Amino acid sequence: MFKIRTPLTTLAIGLAFTAPAHATDGYFAHGYGVKSQGMGGVGIALPQDTLISAMNPAGMGLIGDRIDVGLTWFRPEREAKLSRTAGGTGMFDGTFDGNGRDNFFIPEAGYNKVISPEISVGVSIYGNGGMNTTYKGGIPLLNGGTRVTSGIDYAQLFVAPTIAWKITPSQTIGVAVNLGYQRFKATGIEAFSAISSDPANMTGRGTDDAYGIGLHLGWIGQITDQVTLGATYQTKTHFEKFDKYKGLFADGSLDAPASYGVGIAFKATPDLTVAADIQRIEYSNVDPIGNSIAQWNGGFFPGNLGASDGPGFGWKDVTVFKLGGSYNVNEKLTLRAGYNHTTQPVKGAEALFNILAPGVVQDHVTFGGTYKLPNNAELSFNYVHAFSHTVHGTNAIPMAFGGGDVDLKMHQDSIGIAYGWNL
Repeated sequence: MFKIRTPLTTLAIGLAFTAPAHATDGYFAHGYGVKSQGMGGVGIALPQDTLISAMNPAGMGLIGDRIDVGLTWFRPEREAKLSRTAGGTGMFDGTFDGNGRDNFFIPEAGYNKVISPEISVGVSIYGNGGMNTTYKGGIPLLNGGTRVTSGIDYAQLFVAPTIAWKITPSQTIGVAVNLGYQRFKATGIEAFSAISSDPANMTGRGTDDAYGIGLHLGWIGQITDQVTLGATYQTKTHFEKFDKYKGLFADGSLDAPASYGVGIAFKATPDLTVAADIQRIEYSNVDPIGNSIAQWNGGFFPGNLGASDGPGFGWKDVTVFKLGGSYNVNEKLTLRAGYNHTTQPVKGAEALFNILAPGVVQDHVTFGGTYKLPNNAELSFNYVHAFSHTVHGTNAIPMAFGGGDVDLKMHQDSIGIAYGWNL
């Protein structure tokens, strides 16, 4: 496949991989940029900073000369409960805490430059998504009782060079090239070797990484003085194969799914703006994410782990609904709030494999604000809470693994802070 080894991606890896690992709208972030995250993740029709390229590249044509840097502290709580295992004997029953590592720090950065009244160029650097589970002491059903820690560490970074054009005074289009970097590690899942096409390259192989590339297109139109509309489409980002884990992922690779959405922003008063987005993420079109393992319950499966038709996490496509508002309290202070809901990607029947990736939260409430500082600078903050949600997997453990039930539970909290300034 291709290799992407530019100085820009090398810089971004050093900057961004303090360890971004999160799960909100599936494994995508609920929003990008501290301002957007404080408004439920909206942004398709409401550019606020240089992270807008992650949601709609056209927005870079509307924010002017600007730099932003930020950091989010993220704390997910993961839990798996196994019952009626080993033919109903309960041999592997238990409630397992996946929080051996529970604090993560996710940086963000962006730069934009107006080249002419019609053209702007810039770059956004952000954690696109990820997942981490660390079950200390392991899960006996998965590791055969070896006491090896069970779990995965998966993180994905995008560097998005962007160009935006004002094709008319009220219509802007934009395109970003998504240069992707991702890393992955799995430990303590030896039990899955029995269904792997390459058991020697499935677990405990250390950290592997891969580079990828995709495209992101966007449009923003100022319909009236009060109403702005936006639309965006992001292609699948095709990544190199994980050679160390070619016995785990279908066809050895883990692409980032395509997504698309529309948004509206309404300036209700000079100080109050309300915005809403609808986004669709096509998880099922990425084989390692969308392929099912539940077919083992029917005694049939088309291929082993690592094969192109092999099992995966069995995630469904999701639709995300975002609603947010911002209010200018005075000339210096703006406050924000929002709500984010995603449909459930994880089917109960697929819960066994998703012990490793329990991205089951669905509802988020968000708060935030910005305080203007001297010299065209500003300080922004947010708080996000994803409510606890449980997926019940009755008979989710196939008979090939002894049968039984799996319940997955998760909730999350995060606090973000960002500093930005207009040049």
